[in-house]
Amino acid sequence: MPEISRRAALLLGAASLAIGSAARAQSYPTRPVRLIVPYPAGGGTDIIARVTAEGLSEALGQQMFVDNRPGAGGSVGAAQASRAEPDGYTLIMAALTSHAINMWLQPNPGFDLRTSFSPVSMVGTMGLALVVNPSVPAKSVAELVALAKEQPGKLGFASAGAGSPQHLAGEMFAAMSGTKLVHVPYRGAGPAMTDVLGGHVPIFFDTIPATREHIKGGALRALAVTTAEPSEFLPGVPTMASLGFPGFEVGAKFAILAPAGAPEPVVARVNEEVGKLLKSRKMVDAMRSQGISITPGGPAETAKAIAQEIALWEKVIKDSGVKLDDK
Repeated sequence: MPEISRRAALLLGAASLAIGSAARAQSYPTRPVRLIVPYPAGGGTDIIARVTAEGLSEALGQQMFVDNRPGAGGSVGAAQASRAEPDGYTLIMAALTSHAINMWLQPNPGFDLRTSFSPVSMVGTMGLALVVNPSVPAKSVAELVALAKEQPGKLGFASAGAGSPQHLAGEMFAAMSGTKLVHVPYRGAGPAMTDVLGGHVPIFFDTIPATREHIKGGALRALAVTTAEPSEFLPGVPTMASLGFPGFEVGAKFAILAPAGAPEPVVARVNEEVGKLLKSRKMVDAMRSQGISITPGGPAETAKAIAQEIALWEKVIKDSGVKLDDK
């Protein structure tokens, strides 16, 4: 084949692929889309997923339905999503922090957050608050550190269970402050909160939405938030980073992912519609009602967030020696 003919054929082939990809993006979706939520119905992830699914159903012209697949701290649903056909008809509302933690704590979570998914779009972030029972004499993080150093191995911190973000936030705090705290795990954040409110355990890192009404009512004292910037939901409460704990950023980062290998035009289409949705009043109100800050971002920003979470929790878990059977 003459060189000019070969070049023409290559150009024609590339053009055909581009046209085909554009056509797929424009026609997508032609049937309902499943949005997996790896947690039970009624929680923060589920609520945000349902508002997202409703908005995307309207934008895409096909129903997007939520499929709750709880279990193993989110790993059951994440593993199922990773094994789905990479055609854009199965997506997951992922909690990047929990999935990254599970990668380092669970012997076989069933997925690799780095390679099992195609990043689609960031959605939002929910921070934690460091709170204490009002009976604790410490009125600041510095005073809490001093108190813990006076009583090494005596002060306990509650968590929603071994390996939860609340647990690892407490381990980070102990390591970075040079204190020895006692981990007191519970079967969920609800029972943990009950005992902290009752004064049975003095310290707790829990989500800002779960703590703010108790803080406002005086049942808990807020010492800091774990967000990178001061939280709009707890005005006046300083960040851990501003108090001498650089890099102390812990929370739940929500993102939409697709199985690895999802068509790029489809990923771009979903990301575009999510970006529009995050500007809508209904979505903003829904996110605010759950104490979630909107953090839009495309595939590149989502991939960066995944890499940051994986690196952070690998270090924390290895440095602390935390294991799932820790008591």
